Amino acid sequence: MTTDVWPLIHAERAALVADLEPLTDTQWATRSLCPDWTIEETVAHLSAAASVGRLRWIRSAIGARFDFAVHNRRRLDEQRGATPAETLAILRSKIDATVAPMGPTAAWLGEVVVHGGDVRRPLGLPTTTPVATATTVAEFYASRDFAVPSRAAAAGLHLVADDGPFAAGVDDDPLVTGPTLALVMAMAGRATFCDDLAGPGVATLRERCTPAAP
Repeated sequence: MTTDVWPLIHAERAALVADLEPLTDTQWATRSLCPDWTIEETVAHLSAAASVGRLRWIRSAIGARFDFAVHNRRRLDEQRGATPAETLAILRSKIDATVAPMGPTAAWLGEVVVHGGDVRRPLGLPTTTPVATATTVAEFYASRDFAVPSRAAAAGLHLVADDGPFAAGVDDDPLVTGPTLALVMAMAGRATFCDDLAGPGVATLRERCTPAAP
């Protein structure tokens, strides 16, 4: 799976850059689904994730005394331009980067997919993530807690995509069904995407949605 994931990451970055090119200054200042960050700050965070390898990430975390809010803010500020256009240009320059802090490559695909949703949803932009890409993230999220407690969110529920092959859990578990991307976003703690889901398990999944984190 790792061999195929980087091209998916590159495609997601390119699609997001294209979606954001027409934004006005007011739209750039809109809050993303990460409540502490605007659209522009979320984009800068994605550039940071594409710029910091394992050793630098460890040094940064130690320098922030493992306060990850401080760590993320420092790295974000490094990648934020003087204007939103400059911030977007920085992300554009990293579309094909293959740098990541640590962990499975699928986690960093999830980073781009989820933050893409964090940005597009408040702006009312349509989803462009292919179902196959969202499926790769959904399978990873349902199997493991890594950057987000996604496996814990899905535990005891029968998640079934209605637009692709993703499924997790067993038939006897309360059903949650809907678009693959909505299942991904809900497992990542974005409660608003539960509005796109149906089934008797939705209420439980919504309750498990933690405040959106970087």
